Amino acid sequence: MKFCPNCGKLLRIQRQKDKIVYFCTTCGKISEENVKSGLLNNKPRQEKQAKIIDSSSADTETLPKTRVICPKCGNAEAYWWMQQTRAADEASTRFFKCVNCGNVWREYD
Repeated sequence: MKFCPNCGKLLRIQRQKDKIVYFCTTCGKISEENVKSGLLNNKPRQEKQAKIIDSSSADTETLPKTRVICPKCGNAEAYWWMQQTRAADEASTRFFKCVNCGNVWREYD
């Protein structure tokens, strides 16, 4: 890392025609010192694909089951999972999905 001798800001590396120089974005000072070509990454950046996870499309048959009464149909068995829905220092929220009617409800600790 190099800093600008005029303003003290971190210098950036910039290409200028056939050479590579240090450039200050604040005061515009250009330093034509030797810059190692290995400092520059010539490969184009590849954007990573984001994976969107939708809990409604998740395969619920793989979730654990528990004995709990569904508030909608009265069935006594539901799938359950835990999810952090509030701040990290607070308890997770427990979700249930009725095996019979598919109703989803939550329980806070």
